[in-house]
Amino acid sequence: MTSPFRSSVHKVRPEWIDYNGHMNMAYYAVIFDEAADEIYPQLGFGPDYQKTGFTTYTAEFHICYLRELHLNDPVAVTLQLLDFDEKRFHLYQEIWHEDGWCAATGESMGLHIDQSGPKVAPMPNEILTQMQNLYDMHRDLPHPDRAGRKIGIVR
Repeated sequence: MTSPFRSSVHKVRPEWIDYNGHMNMAYYAVIFDEAADEIYPQLGFGPDYQKTGFTTYTAEFHICYLRELHLNDPVAVTLQLLDFDEKRFHLYQEIWHEDGWCAATGESMGLHIDQSGPKVAPMPNEILTQMQNLYDMHRDLPHPDRAGRKIGIVR
């Protein structure tokens, strides 16, 4: 794979538009989440995975808003696996307008969860294998400039 995973096209919905006439900030997270749900089954985290007693949680999510989105704007989301271990996975995503510009970036730390705790727990070997396969496809992609950013006022 010479590029990150690319989601299907999503359209900005009327209920996502705020009083400023553009997409409300909260719905960027919704688009990122819906796009991740498209690749999760390939990793083994499909809709039925939680029936095993395990699931995933997002521990942290950072969004950088680059350009406004408006009603009916068609966008797709790219996703790159930056790193993982037996309990965590570090993802980087970008929302791309069909006209070729990036509207936002998102970076997350996902956790594999044993729901009996709930507590962080190792992923099963078959999921670790799928994570390794995705990582192998993404490992030679350039590291995104916006990955690893921190928030703060530089003085």
